[in-house]
Amino acid sequence: MTETVATQPQAPYPAWRDPALSAEARVDALMRAMTLEEKTAQLYGVWVGASDEGAEVAPHQHDMEEPVDLDALLPDGLGQLTRPFGSAPVDPALGALSLMRTQQRITAANRFGIPAVAHEECLAGFAAWGATAYPVPLAWGATFDPALVREMAAAIGRDLRAVGVHQGLAPVLDVVRDARWGRVEETIGEDPYLVGTIATAYVQGLESAGVVATLKHFAGYSASRAGRNLAPVGMGPRELADVILPPFEMAVRESGVRSVMHAYTDTDGIPSAADDRLLTGLLRDTWGFTGTVVADYFGIAFLKTLHGVAGTFGEAAGAALAAGVDVELPTVKTFGAPLLDAVRKGHVPEELVDRAVRRVLLQKTRLGLLDPDWSPVPPALRGADTTADPDALRGTVDLDPAANRELAGRIAERAVVLLRNDGTLPLDPRTPRRIALIGPNAEAPTAVLGCYSFPVHVGGQHPATPPGIDLPTLREALVAEFPGAEILVARGTGIDDTETEGFAEALTLARSADLVVAALGDRAGLFGRGTSGEGCDAGSLDLPGAQQQLLDALLDAGTPVVTVLLAGRPYALGRAADESAAILQAFFPGEGGTAAIASVLSGRTEPSGRLPVSVPRHPGAQPSTYLASRLGHAGEVSSIDPTPAFGFGHGLTYTTFEWSDLDIEATEIPTDGEVRLALTVANTGGRAGSELVQLYLHDPVASVVQPVRRLIGYVRVDLAPGESRRIHVTVPTDLASFTGRAETRVVEPGALELLFSASSTDPRLTARVTLTGPVRRLDHRRRLHAVWHLRPQVLSSNVTPTSGVVPG
Repeated sequence: MTETVATQPQAPYPAWRDPALSAEARVDALMRAMTLEEKTAQLYGVWVGASDEGAEVAPHQHDMEEPVDLDALLPDGLGQLTRPFGSAPVDPALGALSLMRTQQRITAANRFGIPAVAHEECLAGFAAWGATAYPVPLAWGATFDPALVREMAAAIGRDLRAVGVHQGLAPVLDVVRDARWGRVEETIGEDPYLVGTIATAYVQGLESAGVVATLKHFAGYSASRAGRNLAPVGMGPRELADVILPPFEMAVRESGVRSVMHAYTDTDGIPSAADDRLLTGLLRDTWGFTGTVVADYFGIAFLKTLHGVAGTFGEAAGAALAAGVDVELPTVKTFGAPLLDAVRKGHVPEELVDRAVRRVLLQKTRLGLLDPDWSPVPPALRGADTTADPDALRGTVDLDPAANRELAGRIAERAVVLLRNDGTLPLDPRTPRRIALIGPNAEAPTAVLGCYSFPVHVGGQHPATPPGIDLPTLREALVAEFPGAEILVARGTGIDDTETEGFAEALTLARSADLVVAALGDRAGLFGRGTSGEGCDAGSLDLPGAQQQLLDALLDAGTPVVTVLLAGRPYALGRAADESAAILQAFFPGEGGTAAIASVLSGRTEPSGRLPVSVPRHPGAQPSTYLASRLGHAGEVSSIDPTPAFGFGHGLTYTTFEWSDLDIEATEIPTDGEVRLALTVANTGGRAGSELVQLYLHDPVASVVQPVRRLIGYVRVDLAPGESRRIHVTVPTDLASFTGRAETRVVEPGALELLFSASSTDPRLTARVTLTGPVRRLDHRRRLHAVWHLRPQVLSSNVTPTSGVVPG
């Protein structure tokens, strides 16, 4: 028998249940009936773990939290359930059953029958056992393909909703400022326009599936001093306004996002969790955001314990509420008894509680959680007998279906970046050869996974549990891709080992081979358990451990070396940057990553990725990104040269392209006008390939110091051999704006250069124009994109439009 739930009220409904009323009217009616205790209960989550037997969830114990008594909490209600699937390995069907039964318990315990919002991490796919492990966000950036990222996010959202999850804690919009920071793998890149367009596409995809996306970390987390996790941030207002905030602004304006997570850090002494200018003045009053602001885990308590701006947890709760934080995550610490006590004593106005509760309940109403026909049974269990033996459900929910795996593979292929090639690649798979596969990532199944992929994030604590997904090693992928080759394997050294005793075996293999594939890079982990990931910050950008020594020894062995990097950040490669026969960079490319690398090596897949972060030439030249002023580049006044080995946007293909016939409609443009340009891109090689046309702006003279160049648009064009395309672009002068001396955004008259480039270091065609007229002041309603017009004969299946591309 299929279980039915008969807990819904019969018509006529209470006003707050009535779908004929507006969401606002329903919430107002509900709040009038709620006690203070019932209202504050909607403002926090409880960290739980689903049961692998299908029973109700159990509170998750953590060294930063106290045990939670659900029986005591639930009569007042509950705002959120934290990571029911992401706390332990649980069969997806039984996890969905466990969550369903918990929602029944929650709704039965509180007098209004209000369910909780269940949230999960989804930074590299749904962080659940058996769910597809997609490439990490840094790999999304390497695709320069918002449409593909949108497709991925929609698939992730469908999987989340299928098992009863309402909110995903992604994407990360932090712009890389120092590649030593451990969370670089979670970011999309070092350029705010790239981050904004890719993150906005991700949000659109997740929200299209009915899942609440969460922008994080708002704002400045990635600009911490020395690249240390959760360190203070000392940037000025212009860096904040022109580098850190634009991706968030774009996502708020264009994506329909419904939640934002505050950052852990303080900026110039003001913690984000207590910054009303940021969370209310800018986010809501200026940008018009109407969703919920959630705390980064334990972030409100940190106002007392780490930042020292609150003396008690009640003061911390009041400061966060006043700033604009609505929900405490992951569990109740400050918004429970400390907040109630502070309100009752008059230290925190009840109006602040009401403001937050209204936002939370509006979101629940719009999610359908207060509708009379709401059911706790998730889509994945509809039609199943949830009253029978739970083991009968085991294995019936597939979170890694073939369609997901195919999509994960496509993204991985699009994200592999060919940094260098002396002609060694591609390798004909029909040619017999002896390949020495050497390095710590040669046979490591999890080498393709980032810190927030479930097998790393949680699975490492359960070593006896299989990963739940197929993770072919690089050796297995090469064997499949090159059936006629002899693949010889030696580890050489560990990821962060300093020992070199394995070098002898590796060098013996290398000297006997026709080709060496050096499999190097990172091991993802948490808080020092890896070389990349949250809390795994690096002192320099040397390859971890003895890997550089191994690589140098392989170069000396005399056999051509193809360097393959499976990593979460860029690393300086020393002499290998110039002496490797070829270099492939793959930023934790997910479960399809090794197959993607093998297919690029063979030429079955054309390399098309581009660097979302610069690859340094020297490991100690940090912090350094391409977004630097003249003084940030190489000069005679410093012995440190920050010039990258491979610049932002760089990536080679197996063909050649010619850029020509630049046309400028007018060279004098008013400060409120548009620049119209056109160019032709032709594939002059013998293979199909994908060219990425990047448009940078250079402002030679401005009232405040500007970066030498910054990205303002891009378009990807796939061309067959001999094929050409005429590309038109309209650039609004708004894109020349920056934050001036008065800390307002301005467009100034004067000369500008627009550079059509293959990377930040490789301009191909330059348009010089002059802006005329008065200084123009702009606000948040300014235009954010150039518009790329493609003629009908140009717009074909061979052209992948990116953000701002329209047929015309």
